[in-house]
Amino acid sequence: MLKKYKLGFEIWGLLLFLIMMIPNFIWFVIPAPNDILRVNSVTEKMDTIASICQVLMVVSLCIFTNRESKKLCVTPFMIIVAGCCLLYFISWIVYYVGIANVIIILGLTILPCAAFLFFAIDRKNKIAMIPILAFTICHLIYGIVNFII
Repeated sequence: MLKKYKLGFEIWGLLLFLIMMIPNFIWFVIPAPNDILRVNSVTEKMDTIASICQVLMVVSLCIFTNRESKKLCVTPFMIIVAGCCLLYFISWIVYYVGIANVIIILGLTILPCAAFLFFAIDRKNKIAMIPILAFTICHLIYGIVNFII
């Protein structure tokens, strides 16, 4: 399996991560009204694992390139990635309007993970799928335990 990969730099993986982090950077500086996300987490160990998985996810999206992947272009998977990004930004806008219900929390939790997963699928980067799926599980547990139940 590793024979299909080469070490390189996938700028699009880094760019996707940075784009997805824009709302988080804004949130760090400008609190939202009814900002339930600024509470102490009850899943601290899971959050640490999620952070490690997030770093591994970004690294694997950026440095592993499948030799069989084609040049980045518009594909159904990339359309899904763009759709996930758009819905994620909409979820943040709705959150900043003051709505923090289950749908919004799940949007803030699942949509970025789905964008990364579909990007990895499009780029045929199976190596990245492992930390993406681990991050998704941890991120989902964090969102559900801290804000839904």
